[in-house]
Amino acid sequence: MKKNLILFVLLLFSVFGNAQIENPVKWEFSSENVSPGEAELIITAKIDTGWHLYSLFIAENGPVPTSFSFTPSPDYTTEGTVEERSKATNAFDKAFGMDVAYFSQKAVFVQKIKHIKTTAVINGSVTFMSCDDDQCTPPEEQEFSITVKNDDAILSPGSEAVKAASSAMSDLTHHSLLTVFFAGLLGGFAAFFMPCIFPMLPFTVSYFTKSGNKRNAFVQASLYGLFIIVIYVALGLLITVVFGADALNNLATNGIFNLLFFLLLVVFAFSFFGAFELVLPSGWGNKADSQSGKGGFSGLFFMAATLSIVSFSCTGPIIGTLLVEAATMGQLMGPATGMFGFALALAIPFALFSLFPSWLKSLPKSGGWLNSVKVVLGFLELALSLKFLSNVDLAYHWNWFDREVYLVLWIAIFGLMALYLLGKLSLPNDSSLKHISPFRLVLAILTIAFTMYLIPGLWGAPLRAVAAFLPPQHSQDFDLYTPQLNTTSTVASADQGEKKYGDIFHAPYGLNAYFDYEEGMAIARKENKPVMIDFTGHACVNCRKMEADVWSNKKVLDLIRDRYILIQLYVDDKTELTADKQAISAFSGKKIKTIGNKWSDYQAARFNANSQPFYVLLDPDGKFLAQPQGADYNVDRFSHFLETGLKAFSQ
Repeated sequence: MKKNLILFVLLLFSVFGNAQIENPVKWEFSSENVSPGEAELIITAKIDTGWHLYSLFIAENGPVPTSFSFTPSPDYTTEGTVEERSKATNAFDKAFGMDVAYFSQKAVFVQKIKHIKTTAVINGSVTFMSCDDDQCTPPEEQEFSITVKNDDAILSPGSEAVKAASSAMSDLTHHSLLTVFFAGLLGGFAAFFMPCIFPMLPFTVSYFTKSGNKRNAFVQASLYGLFIIVIYVALGLLITVVFGADALNNLATNGIFNLLFFLLLVVFAFSFFGAFELVLPSGWGNKADSQSGKGGFSGLFFMAATLSIVSFSCTGPIIGTLLVEAATMGQLMGPATGMFGFALALAIPFALFSLFPSWLKSLPKSGGWLNSVKVVLGFLELALSLKFLSNVDLAYHWNWFDREVYLVLWIAIFGLMALYLLGKLSLPNDSSLKHISPFRLVLAILTIAFTMYLIPGLWGAPLRAVAAFLPPQHSQDFDLYTPQLNTTSTVASADQGEKKYGDIFHAPYGLNAYFDYEEGMAIARKENKPVMIDFTGHACVNCRKMEADVWSNKKVLDLIRDRYILIQLYVDDKTELTADKQAISAFSGKKIKTIGNKWSDYQAARFNANSQPFYVLLDPDGKFLAQPQGADYNVDRFSHFLETGLKAFSQ
């Protein structure tokens, strides 16, 4: 009764006391697509100076609250209720004698819309009233109609945001393929010095040079090398065809595959140590060798095939390791690119020595040193295998293989490798070592130095040179390094356990991160701060390198910690969602079963990207503050990226 009387008096005064007043609230309606089939209807109220628009949430006996209604339609459904994106002011209202929530100058409301067809017309109305210190407008209902096109979104293929995201992903892909190529190149040069290949060089070169015609010898050797490249690249392409692009993308994070890769590399390492020999069926080599005597192109091709088959016991572990690394990088052409680098390095020496056969005299003679090359590579393969075991441990939160356990094993492996190089340790196929060559001594010194470099990591030293291959810093039980980075923090970190998924995820360097998008955005709106989304992964080597080399810089760390709300979304986590949260993706049509599935799908659907790390700067309303970007190991450029977002937010 009291509320009605107050409203009646205020409305009489408004109508008769100032009949010339215009509506002090102007409404604007727009939409923003967040993923295919899902959009946000953004309703903005622009309020004249001195006037107030009331909140959606007003207690009884107060003014008329703002409210929205939507006409039901088969073209769309509303999800949840209208959300206030602007922060309301709570103050005492003399007219109503109570505290009320209201907006001044501007108010933004958002309604989520789902299951949108190609085009949906959203009809509805908004009911509201506004007041100043002396008068109120009558409660008014304003109808609206807005057309939402599902292909006309802020993240449509032609938008600047997606162009930037696609460009960032393209740069990451290019960088990854170059890494695979150079890894293959190094693997090929290492394979050349294997006991199964190096002794074959003089025999093969003599075959090409026996005619005495240097030009013909070089042409034949070049074709021989070309056929080696063709054979190995075909092997890489076969891997892609058999597994498919999607499977290769999944290999990097699949627990079973990572466990198999760990065991496979251990087998390869023991093969190099001399425990057994990996060989292909002898019939394959005999058949290829019988065809190589035909001469011409076919003869050269089968000579190359014979080399590939008979040298498998030496090259197999290198090729296997390379293919594992290439496949787990998630790039479609990774295996073929890696095999191209490997075969190119293997083929070049045969062509060059055929052109300059006199160089053969300068090469060292075959001997026990060739087996030493195999053993050293065996130690390296054993060390590399631990990375795949760590990936499984992190993705499934077993917490068995923490950073210090990993480091202890690496210290043991490289310590034994140093003893081997010094001749203090011998393996089955080694010949007696009467003296150590200068090269072997230098290699031993470098290995000892590297082993000593790893030791401080047991107390939390960042070990930036190899941080990309180690478990994250937060898995370290005894860490003297991270507390030093947080001595100047101006923002207190909330209890990580209070956050959603805070019991299973931990941000680097004690950063106060959120691991759920909606929760992080809600905090950003509450604190009115910009957001940095970090799409990351347990198995992401580049993510760990960014955190070790760039995030640890004081300037960057302070910006992330004090100026942004950090949201870390793990795209490869295997924690299953509750049954009510599992669904079929509207973007890919695949079932979303795990936390990793959810954020991987979200990254692909909204940002058209699937590489990690991937950094996105948003305002609390979800609008872009800067072009998204991937890994950038330059501290100045990355800090500029963060400062650009802050500048855009302040404006």
